[in-house]
Amino acid sequence: MANIMDYLKWRGDLTFEADAFNEVDNLILAQLVYVDFADIVPEPQENGQISLKEASKRFWERHDRKEVLSHVSMTKSAPFLMEKMAKTKRFQTAKLSGYINDISDEEQSQFSVVCIRLSDESLYVAFSGTDDTIIGWRENFNMGFLDTTPGQLKAVDYLNAAVRESDQTVRVGGHSKGGNLAVYSSVKCDKSVQQKIVNVYNNDGPGFSRDLIESEAYQSMLPKISTILPESSIVGMLLVHHGDYEVVKSENSGAQQHDVMSWNVMGKSPVYVEQVALKSVMLDETLKNWLYQLSNEERQQLVDAAFTMLKEANIRTVDDFYNSKWKVLQELIRAQSRLPEETQKLFLRAVRLLWKSGKDIFLKKV
Repeated sequence: MANIMDYLKWRGDLTFEADAFNEVDNLILAQLVYVDFADIVPEPQENGQISLKEASKRFWERHDRKEVLSHVSMTKSAPFLMEKMAKTKRFQTAKLSGYINDISDEEQSQFSVVCIRLSDESLYVAFSGTDDTIIGWRENFNMGFLDTTPGQLKAVDYLNAAVRESDQTVRVGGHSKGGNLAVYSSVKCDKSVQQKIVNVYNNDGPGFSRDLIESEAYQSMLPKISTILPESSIVGMLLVHHGDYEVVKSENSGAQQHDVMSWNVMGKSPVYVEQVALKSVMLDETLKNWLYQLSNEERQQLVDAAFTMLKEANIRTVDDFYNSKWKVLQELIRAQSRLPEETQKLFLRAVRLLWKSGKDIFLKKV
């Protein structure tokens, strides 16, 4: 079945003036931000812009195709998607600006975003999901015990600055963690900015704390929020969502369904199914039940310990792990043995609770 690459073949010859923005366009733009635009797309303080066609040309002048394909991360397809976009009337004249890719060990934050001005003069603010850095993954886990992450605060500031002086139609979106940032920033931004936003897209991104979901600010923004999940969603089912969500069919199975490139599209719409798969629901209930049995302090201790072990094993990216996984596992075992006794006991308790939660949910569902 067709995917977003096929959509570009079918719809690429039509400008946005000829055929209005749709949900598949959202999926494409949410993937575009995964491209490394460093020294290609102007940063916010530079007040410049570059066409998507020219950005694609400059990227491939600097990067080798085999090197890009060698990465483990599913986001490695983004540059190839951009290359195809650059050959279409629909996207080649889009203007890119305000690029940020900020990775901070101190803040435990990986924050990336770009503004995309389309040919109809509408603006799509695309927040990136997690890249292949361990810092980026740590920020995801921090959502399990922090009320607010540094990335969420940066997203609010960025959206306010990018949209405040604009009189355009604005859409905000992202994939994975980027979807979470898109929703959070739209809920927390200035009222004057919210009035310009027509759609907010959370493409398989995690939810939020119940306090935020039940807040007046979130509820007032809810009619503009679209949440799209694959059948076997894992990331997108985390934490709490409110309101309806659409479930899209994927060519992949299990966790690989998180890859937007595997999502099926028909015409100018994703191919939707009735509900997420039972195994996804069971995993979601297992994780929630498990987390609720751990205090915020215990969650933080577990995350701190796990990423301390990765740091001691000299793991900085997902590629580092996959390229020498057996050596890494040995290093992790040694790092685990050096943890304080109380932390090791907490790890053991957490594993037992997770096993029991999974068993209880399975027995309840079958």
